[in-house]
Amino acid sequence: MTPTDAAAIAILGSRDRRLLAAVMRAATNRSTAEDHDALPPRDANESLLMWACRSRATKTDRNGWRDESQRCSDAAAAQIARGDAIGAVAVPLFDPRFPALLASIPDPPPCLWIRGEAQALSRPGIALVGSRAATPYGLAMASRLAADLAAAGMTIISGLARGVDSAAHAAALSVGGKTIGVLGCGIDRIYPAEHRELAANMQHAGAVISEFPPGVPPLPHHFPLRNRLISGLSLAVVVVEAPEKSGSLITASAALEQGRDVMVVPGQVTGGRNRGGHLLIRDGAKVVESADDILQDLGPERCAEAAVERSVQLGQLPERVEFTVDDVVGQTGELPNVVLGRLLELELSGRIQRVGGGRFVRVLP
Repeated sequence: MTPTDAAAIAILGSRDRRLLAAVMRAATNRSTAEDHDALPPRDANESLLMWACRSRATKTDRNGWRDESQRCSDAAAAQIARGDAIGAVAVPLFDPRFPALLASIPDPPPCLWIRGEAQALSRPGIALVGSRAATPYGLAMASRLAADLAAAGMTIISGLARGVDSAAHAAALSVGGKTIGVLGCGIDRIYPAEHRELAANMQHAGAVISEFPPGVPPLPHHFPLRNRLISGLSLAVVVVEAPEKSGSLITASAALEQGRDVMVVPGQVTGGRNRGGHLLIRDGAKVVESADDILQDLGPERCAEAAVERSVQLGQLPERVEFTVDDVVGQTGELPNVVLGRLLELELSGRIQRVGGGRFVRVLP
């Protein structure tokens, strides 16, 4: 599937989401019996675009789909030109740059628009989502978790919204980590506009992405669609401070449907600011108090995938005496968050052991 075909299918899908979902499920060999009943057989060597347009044709206009296919292709070519002008790349489903984890969800987008590092989307990532009107506690927890996870090599994924989202993105950048922002509008727009500088910084340390092409405004129904991409890109979704009707619960629901882990940072029970998260805990979501909780739940193999080259090596740690994060910081000159991330990685791989009180000891062969 070419970028033009993928962008054209997305244009068609914006008019008929049910058709788009059926075509995408069939294209990924995950179609249902209903899809087979609703769609005509696909001809040999027929492009997905032509098949989608033919499927949408009415009985009274059996050949109109050809004109629609051409209109969609022309519009897609114009979108790609607009994307090129701002440094946005259109990456179609089945392209090697399209993240495999996202391609595995039941309703992947036919096309991703990416500004930044496309390869960042295929690195192990954790979604941090929560209230736009977060309390100081919620912002502090989002920042702490994002910084520690990013220092451990995880990519931080969120929606570039006010509150928890922007705090998580900024914290990941502050420790030199990777972060991805998923938009609910066209790739040429940053919403809210106050996050333009943040988004620009993210493009140099991750990416800003959207399934919506240039020119599409941030409409209310776009954000639930955006949320399924946040969870689809992630190994786990961590909810930080979400009220009962928070959009974060939509992300959590999508995560469960996609087979992703859902975790929750608990908070105060008064005021209702955490009611949505506490309802998730009642339904079985894991309670998270630190990045260590998340990394341990993912397991050493997934964490090893996220490991990056660090200056803190096992041989630099004392062999027979206990040590703390501060001890290693003093010896290596690394940032505390970087040291903590490396120590978590070594702990999960069984090379060091936590002995309490923030102290560690090497596990000697």
